Amino acid sequence: AYKGINMNNKFKVVILILSDRASQGVYEDRSGTKIIELLDLYMIEEPEKIYKIIPDEKEIIEKELKEMAKNGCHLVLTSGGTGPSKRDVTPEATEAVCQKILPGFGELMRRVSFEKVPTAILSRSTAGICGDSLIVNMPGSPKAIKECLEAVFPAIPDCVKIVSGFVMECDETNIKVHKPHHH
Repeated sequence: AYKGINMNNKFKVVILILSDRASQGVYEDRSGTKIIELLDLYMIEEPEKIYKIIPDEKEIIEKELKEMAKNGCHLVLTSGGTGPSKRDVTPEATEAVCQKILPGFGELMRRVSFEKVPTAILSRSTAGICGDSLIVNMPGSPKAIKECLEAVFPAIPDCVKIVSGFVMECDETNIKVHKPHHH
C-alpha cells in the first residue's frame, strides 16, 4: 500500500535554490533551470514541480525542507550553499532534518566533479531521507549540476521507491537507472 500523503500519484519534486543574491533578484537563477531541463529529459511523465529560491539561512532552509517532506514531496533537489564559506549551510540544514544520511551521493558527486575541477574537494554536498522524501544537495553551478545529477540520478528511482513506495517512470534512452534486486 502506498503510505505517502501525495495520493494523486504524481511524482512531486522540489527544486530549492539557496542563494542570497538570487533570492533578492540580483541575478537570474540558472541552476534551477538546469535541474528542470535535466528532469524533463530523464522522466517520462512530467513531474509536479515546486521551484523556490531562498536565502542561505540555516533556519529557513530547515523549515523549507521539513515543510516539503510533510507535503508528500518525493524528491527535493537543492542547489547551492555546499562550499566551505560561512554562508554555506545547506549540508548542515539537510543533516539537521534527515533521519538518515546517504553519504554515497556526495562521494560520487565529488568524484565526478573532481575529475573536471580540483576545487571539487571543497564541496560538502550530501543527501538524506526526511520522512518519505529524498533530499539531494547539488552544487551551485549549472555545469556542475549536469555532471553531478547525471552521475547520481540512476540511484534516485530505487531510493524513492524504497522510501515512499513511489515508482518513477524514467526515460531509459536518456538515463540508465539502477534496477533494484529487491521487491
